[in-house]
Amino acid sequence: MQPILLAIDRFSAFMGKLFAWLILALTLAICYEVFARYLFRAPTSWVFDVSYMLYGTLFMMAGAYTLSRAGHVRADFAYRLMAPRRQALIDLSLYILFFLPAMIGMIIYGWDFFLLSYNQNEQSSVSPDGPLVWPFKFIVPFAAATVLLQGLAEIARCWICLRDGDWPQKLNDVEEMEVLALEEARRKYEAEQKGQPA
Repeated sequence: MQPILLAIDRFSAFMGKLFAWLILALTLAICYEVFARYLFRAPTSWVFDVSYMLYGTLFMMAGAYTLSRAGHVRADFAYRLMAPRRQALIDLSLYILFFLPAMIGMIIYGWDFFLLSYNQNEQSSVSPDGPLVWPFKFIVPFAAATVLLQGLAEIARCWICLRDGDWPQKLNDVEEMEVLALEEARRKYEAEQKGQPA
């Protein structure tokens, strides 16, 4: 089971890092608009549409990667002090009650949202020659499916933790600065207690 969970983590990381390159395209589009508007007095009609589509895609496609790294915001001041089994029980309950229905709903209704747009060959109405909107709307069910896949891996981890009493290994490619600072402080404190230089 562990190789499957790590493979899902790798997939989520790949998707997150792949779509992270959209930040470069977004930056270039906005810089182009600024130069065109203020230097050449020739503002574009398409950058607004492109910017919200790129940012929305970037935001949605980072969801699975963020979930795989436990990076979503939560009030965990009490949670982190709990035993792993209790953490897993809380996580599992929340995944079943809220996460699964929300992701399944986003996939189903997002797909209908996309199909309607695709069948109409919908274009943005914000700018005169607006870009096609249906590729952007396809991202809604696609992103929800990638988050759901990662969520299923997290649910499996909850079951493993409930069974074994400890969390199974996850892929880690980044560390929160808070975690690193606490580890460094702990190491210095232990060294001082032993009378060794830090």
